[in-house]
Amino acid sequence: MHQDAHHHHHHGAGADSWRLAGAAAITGLFMIVEIVGGIWSGSLTLLADAGHMFTDFAALFLAFLAQRIAARPADWKWTYGFDRVSILVAFVNGLALFVIAGFIVYEAIERFLAPPEIAGGLMLVVAAIGLVVNLVSFLMLHGGSRDSLNMRGALLHVLGDLLGSVAAIIAAIVIMATGWMPIDPLLSLLVAVIILKSAAMLVRDSGRILLEGAPDDLDRADLARHLVATLPGLDDVHHVHVWSISESRRMATFHASIDANADAEEVLEGIREEMRRNFGVDHVTVEIEMSGTPRKRACADCT
Repeated sequence: MHQDAHHHHHHGAGADSWRLAGAAAITGLFMIVEIVGGIWSGSLTLLADAGHMFTDFAALFLAFLAQRIAARPADWKWTYGFDRVSILVAFVNGLALFVIAGFIVYEAIERFLAPPEIAGGLMLVVAAIGLVVNLVSFLMLHGGSRDSLNMRGALLHVLGDLLGSVAAIIAAIVIMATGWMPIDPLLSLLVAVIILKSAAMLVRDSGRILLEGAPDDLDRADLARHLVATLPGLDDVHHVHVWSISESRRMATFHASIDANADAEEVLEGIREEMRRNFGVDHVTVEIEMSGTPRKRACADCT
């Protein structure tokens, strides 16, 4: 069963990697068009979006490489495999989103202080093309894994581009209709705020895994109480440590005090099943302590 899950995981990762490659190619090609259009029209919204797309191209390409590397099997040196590579890239992508948002805010303030003339017609055409391109990339990535932080980071970059294109279209229409130039930096600020919120969530989630924090939905105290209440012969669970290798691979270690009259193997099998079924943990290492007798240091690796 574990091998089947591992096979499906890497099969899905392979499909995701090609989604990332396609999105990177589309983003890179349109990025060039948007840079030219932004310079020609004088639009900050277009230039900001082009700058975002440049980092998105790099982010998508890195995410593609990470996905390919993460599919490699574990070896004698990297005993847990390479799943953390995709988490690391997701974390870097989240930090990059902070930088992008900061740049947009800085440029928007500059534009508020000295609003330039903007060619609304050209801005509208380029932004409309960008919207189509970003929609295609978004739909490609949206069909990928919902649990992968690497895919989520890539999707957030593309979503930021999508919002930037929508903002550029609205700004162009307002400028053509009213001539009110501040709408351009104003909408850029709105996009920056949305990007910052998404970036904060991505950095938080990927950072927790990199720092080996317990998953959000798993409480160590609840885990211990559930096992003791559910399994006859299990007297106590302590020294509990739970962490994640990746979004889908959870690990746990703890000490289990088992009644001297209980069948230790039966209790261990119950622990395996409960951890897998109720807490999504497939790999558990338990140190057994027999209650009422001198401590026996036997390590049962429940994989």
